[in-house]
Amino acid sequence: MAVEQNTTKAQSSVIPMAIIAILFFILGFATWLNGSLMPYLELVLSLTPVQASFILFSFYIAVTVFAIPSAWVIRRVGYKNGMALGMAGMAVAAFMFIPAAKTHMFSLFLLAQFMMGASQTLLQTAVNPYVVKIGPEASAAARISIMGILNKSAGVIAPMVFAALILGGMKDFSSETPTQEDINALADNLVMPYICMGLFIGLLALAVKFAPLPKLALETEEPKVDAQKDSAFNYPHLVLGVVALFLYVGVEVIAGDTIGSYGRSLGYEGFATLTSFTMSFMVIGYILGVITIPRFISQQKALLASAVLGVVLSLSIVFGSNDSASMANIFLVPLGFPALPNTVFFLALLGLANAIVWPAIWPMALRDLGSFTSTGSALLIMAISGGAILPVVMNGFAMVDGVGRQTAYLVMTPCYLFMLFYAMKGHTLTHWRFSKS
Repeated sequence: MAVEQNTTKAQSSVIPMAIIAILFFILGFATWLNGSLMPYLELVLSLTPVQASFILFSFYIAVTVFAIPSAWVIRRVGYKNGMALGMAGMAVAAFMFIPAAKTHMFSLFLLAQFMMGASQTLLQTAVNPYVVKIGPEASAAARISIMGILNKSAGVIAPMVFAALILGGMKDFSSETPTQEDINALADNLVMPYICMGLFIGLLALAVKFAPLPKLALETEEPKVDAQKDSAFNYPHLVLGVVALFLYVGVEVIAGDTIGSYGRSLGYEGFATLTSFTMSFMVIGYILGVITIPRFISQQKALLASAVLGVVLSLSIVFGSNDSASMANIFLVPLGFPALPNTVFFLALLGLANAIVWPAIWPMALRDLGSFTSTGSALLIMAISGGAILPVVMNGFAMVDGVGRQTAYLVMTPCYLFMLFYAMKGHTLTHWRFSKS
């Protein structure tokens, strides 16, 4: 990508940066609403854990399905128009929640989620290049970090806003036997906030359409070609990186979006805002990564440490106590936060373990792909389907006789073990063992 010559580096970079920052915040806000939406719909629609996990499935599978079509749309309409179209689609998706809430139809909620995921994919595909190109190349990494922190910070705020506007009296209802009047009241609470969200995002789409953003043009680069490799699948470090990213997105979504439902199953009153704890730890981890990588620690070592922490925490969730809040009493209560059950605290702390995995895996997986770099990027984007599939697998496991929700979190442990393997060995492999070369 290259900014056209008529746009200077010094010219009006503040306004484009502010616009892009708002878009990244909205992307994070809409994405991490899912953590509050799950327990809400479980109660309003009387869903099983597996049914509720399809709220996540419909969102993340849309990201996977529309990854490549979004790139085609961008080539046809350009990056700026692509952002406006993505925002318009998100506005439509927000309005789709209104008939879903009025009719209590689960299929309409899933359709709205699918539309939201597809629209966000288009927006992300269009907005990411601007982060690199709207300022000096030397400070691109700093801009990426700032946008990432904004995106994750929105994940802290979104559950709080959702709980305040929509779930105000939810904790007063019986989690097992809410009356029909209670359910209708909760469903009606969803309407006005989503009307406001749709209007705001729609107006922002118009603002982006006419905003003074620089135009980006495709650039071509000479590929580095390995004559012995005629497919992206001949690069083990890419294929294993795709698997690692698939598993990572799955555990990230489990940690961020199932914590509310899990807290509700334990009878914890503040379950609607539990996603905020996971995202707060993620922001802390992101900031630590910005400070320490690569100055004090390499991406590979950071990924290794994250995987080890993930293994320890996932096992702590499974074997921890729901009756004790000793960990929160040490780390959270002195800061004025509520006492979370130990297993909930460990689940939230996975945000810290997950924070730098995404930015660590990408450069390792795309290393020295040459002409297959774009294919590798597409495969990595499609790995986001892990966020659709693993929560369904976990909740299905939870419904097996004798398992339950707490034990079901054991599915995360092999995921982190694979990430550990990738950090230690997988990313260094350049040939399959059965290859002739």
